[in-house]
Amino acid sequence: SAIKISHNAVQHSKTKHIEIHHHFIRDHIKRGDIDIIYIITQEQLADIFTKPLDEARFRELRHELNIIDSSNVA
Repeated sequence: SAIKISHNAVQHSKTKHIEIHHHFIRDHIKRGDIDIIYIITQEQLADIFTKPLDEARFRELRHELNIIDSSNVA
């Protein structure tokens, strides 16, 4: 839904609560500065910062972000 709203410049009753200063995303999309794409849940790197994860998923995301485990550094 957020991707569709960001690409559609028409103001709808469901989006009228969005404050003006949040519309800068639309401007950047129009100018081609950014591209908003859908990412499946299994590829969300932000999960490491926003969700409690089991150890395996945490290690996987940490590796994807190129963060080293400081306990293994000599």
